Amino acid sequence: MENPFDDTYFMKKALQEAETAYEKGEIPVGAVIVIENRIIARAHNLTELLVDVTAHAEMQAITAASNFLGGKYLQNCTLYVTLEPCQMCAGALYWSQISKIVYGAKDEERGCTTLNTKLHPKTEIIGGIMAEEASQLLKRFFIEKRNLN
Repeated sequence: MENPFDDTYFMKKALQEAETAYEKGEIPVGAVIVIENRIIARAHNLTELLVDVTAHAEMQAITAASNFLGGKYLQNCTLYVTLEPCQMCAGALYWSQISKIVYGAKDEERGCTTLNTKLHPKTEIIGGIMAEEASQLLKRFFIEKRNLN
């Protein structure tokens, strides 16, 4: 029997978080952290609401997952995020020792792979899962932002 809890399943959950961010006027990036096919953290960008440049979806998810697990390391966890992590988030993910990062859209300018940001040696990274959907949401957000200004 096929496992219904694949990368696409969890990326859809991250996209739901991105939609929530979009509705709040935040840059629409969403994230979930999973362990053993169970979502232990859901988050989206909160930089505008919290007036905090560090309140990226990944940072919020790391904090929530660490609180859930009762420890700072996210070994055996997978982060699903709709946009490739930036250097700041990749640095935090390095320190969390997360096992796997799965992202949707590539960030050609600020993404961790573009900038050759070092991840933990045991962290696996996979990109391009539902990239088109994630990219379209971001594009729609910025087009609307430009038209309002």
